[in-house]
Amino acid sequence: MNIQALNEKYKTLTPQQRIAEVYKDFPTVLFTSSFGTSAVFLLHLFNTVKPGENVYFLDTTYHFAETLEYKERLTKMFGLTVKDILPEDWKNKFTQNDHTWHKDPDLCCAINKVEPMEKIKEGFDIWVSGLMAFQNPHRANLNIFEKKEDIIKFYPVIDVTEEQLNAYLKEHQLPVHPLKPLGYSSVGCVHCTSKGKGREGRWSNKGKTECGLHL
Repeated sequence: MNIQALNEKYKTLTPQQRIAEVYKDFPTVLFTSSFGTSAVFLLHLFNTVKPGENVYFLDTTYHFAETLEYKERLTKMFGLTVKDILPEDWKNKFTQNDHTWHKDPDLCCAINKVEPMEKIKEGFDIWVSGLMAFQNPHRANLNIFEKKEDIIKFYPVIDVTEEQLNAYLKEHQLPVHPLKPLGYSSVGCVHCTSKGKGREGRWSNKGKTECGLHL
């Protein structure tokens, strides 16, 4: 089935129906989560449709302590099986000593996010992510499925509005990321995240809006 046919097939389905259907269409599914400010939405959906599915987490070693605590809380709450993905130790240490996030944030993301994910995704047919169109202009142009090099990307909640997201979180009484009430609408690594609406607090003043995983 080609990408256009997949998008046509899935566009009228709900997010829950899309998740259930993708397991019929693809033998191996890679589900990653950042455990960021909107991550609980997709985690809850997956846990409802496909409980026990492995959740892969990119541990850059630069996460906020609050993110790691939130990850542990959701892991226990949903009974998740979380598998940490780590960058190469010597490269990660280089970025720590070099403060690469200041000099070259693209290189820092490549070492600590993109390269580790490249190794993991080789064994999967499709990669699921919780991107939503309202989050930034790049994401607004994405469809439910897109072909990226050697893997198909699947965004089951791409067309969910911010209002729908908030209504779902409220309906299911899902816990918010502890930094969200403090003004962090989007949370990534400590050095490259500040307070702000939407994703304006990510790589502020660096001319960068994505880490490279979804470009």
